[in-house]
Amino acid sequence: MTYSVKEIYYTLQGEGAQTGRPAVFLRFAGCNLWSGREAHRAEAICRFCDTDFVGTDGQGGGKFETAEDLAEAVRRAWPQGSISASPYVVCTGGEPLLQLDGSAIEALHSVGFEIGVESNGTLVAPEGIDWLCISPKGRAPVLQTSGDELKLVYPQIEPEAQPDSFADMRFRHFFLQPLDSPDRDANTRCAVDYCLRHPKWKLSLQTHKIIGID
Repeated sequence: MTYSVKEIYYTLQGEGAQTGRPAVFLRFAGCNLWSGREAHRAEAICRFCDTDFVGTDGQGGGKFETAEDLAEAVRRAWPQGSISASPYVVCTGGEPLLQLDGSAIEALHSVGFEIGVESNGTLVAPEGIDWLCISPKGRAPVLQTSGDELKLVYPQIEPEAQPDSFADMRFRHFFLQPLDSPDRDANTRCAVDYCLRHPKWKLSLQTHKIIGID
């Protein structure tokens, strides 16, 4: 399988339960809920995406012919010589599960990485993922109903994307993340109020945007 990757870079995880953790971000190209083209945003299932996942022209991006080639590129992005019991890679997109398969998971593990995945939940995750975050989008059906964290962008207008639609799923952590839009302050207040009324949910902020890192 050839893996199409938008970018590979080293940073801090900015949101969710792993906030602040150093990680290599492995951003796969492509998504099944939006083409990534602005001309198609209005009719997309996910209309609020803030990420460029089109093409393979980003930092460290490209087409990787084998899982071993992909894993080696991720390994090179981790600080060499650093002492860490668990180097961490976040597989994201777009939608990473369109491409992340058992061979890639095995290859990433073989070079010493703990594997995190951020998915929209419309595809069932393969075995071997160490940290699975599901972020439901709009009216898209959620087929992956268990994992480590469910992170819901909030508020969304679709009835299928309300917090109570997911509260009974089998996740260890439940987060509301304010929708980043011109109404972000109001969205943040709404998320805070909901968490206070429903303490099963925690607030997730996009700290990478707050402190100005990628």
